[in-house]
Amino acid sequence: MQSEITSEKVRSALRQVKFPHSKDNIVDDGDVSGIVIKDGHIGFSIEIDPALANQSDELRRKAEDMVSSLSGVLSATAILTAHKTASTSQPTPRSKPDSHRNPPLKPAKHVIAVASGKGGVGKSTTAINIALAVKQMGLLVGILDADIYGPSLPRLLGTSRKPEYYDKKLVPLDVWGLQTMSIGFLVEPESPTIWRGPMVMSAIEQMLRDVLWTDLDVLVIDLPPGTGDAQLTLCQRASLSGAVIVSTPQDLALIDARKGLNMFRKVDVPILGIIENMSYFICPDCGSRHDVFSTGGAEKEAAKLDVAFLGGIPLDMAIRQTSDAGEPIVATQPENPHSKAYSSIAQKISDSLESQKAEGPAIIIE
Repeated sequence: MQSEITSEKVRSALRQVKFPHSKDNIVDDGDVSGIVIKDGHIGFSIEIDPALANQSDELRRKAEDMVSSLSGVLSATAILTAHKTASTSQPTPRSKPDSHRNPPLKPAKHVIAVASGKGGVGKSTTAINIALAVKQMGLLVGILDADIYGPSLPRLLGTSRKPEYYDKKLVPLDVWGLQTMSIGFLVEPESPTIWRGPMVMSAIEQMLRDVLWTDLDVLVIDLPPGTGDAQLTLCQRASLSGAVIVSTPQDLALIDARKGLNMFRKVDVPILGIIENMSYFICPDCGSRHDVFSTGGAEKEAAKLDVAFLGGIPLDMAIRQTSDAGEPIVATQPENPHSKAYSSIAQKISDSLESQKAEGPAIIIE
């Protein structure tokens, strides 16, 4: 009978790991936190002193090896967080990264961020259907759920399978023809992710670097809503080809969308355009159109901000039902008019990518 994996067994294994010249091991020194155990897959965080960053990769590998040696462990993933010693000078969003020591991460030919200024605007549903629409154009496409606190990809794709672990990297799940990865594949659906900002940033960076993305033409990143640490980490560490902003038509949502758009502009990430979600509602009984949240607001905002308006997606039961069932409408109902609306948006994004030189953000210190 296979022995049960417990947090204490994980800590016991990690007590064999310590930094060179350190008196205590990483557990007794208080460096280990956030242990997650799910069906033989183990995740944990190690806080490091930024001054020891050059030793971090070796320590991470040793920690993962020690935990992997436990009976019943299928994979072990350590997330490094530089939070132990406060810096006297915090980097700003416009700080230029050292491109020699920290080259931008580029897991695909084009990396696209799908963002929103606030939650509840249907960003994740939009991101998945756009990714599927791009795939239907004959490209190899992946999607990364970068919302550490509220991952929605498992539900929207209809899978709770665990990724395999190969050559110290997570293998993305193949779902609906997409290479997919989410922290939601590694933790229980009801378990909150209680991580501090640096832990979230490290997790996102490692999902870009330590996932076995294979020959991707496009990687769509579903960002969490807002303009916080996660979004800035992506802007600074990933070689983004551009960002897509999702908003509903009403003024309140557009105010937040504008903040998100301006954040990307400040770090020189190209804006591929704005999508107006829940643009209107067609009554299934009488066929009349209702502008529940007003309509056309995102298109007017796009013109005001001199960015492309990519299109509008209606508030419709078919989109909601297929999303809740884990059967995205573009994959399961490709001839549906709403699927064709996503396809039209995907084509505009593709045209925009082809017309520009895909470069990482040029971040300048003023």
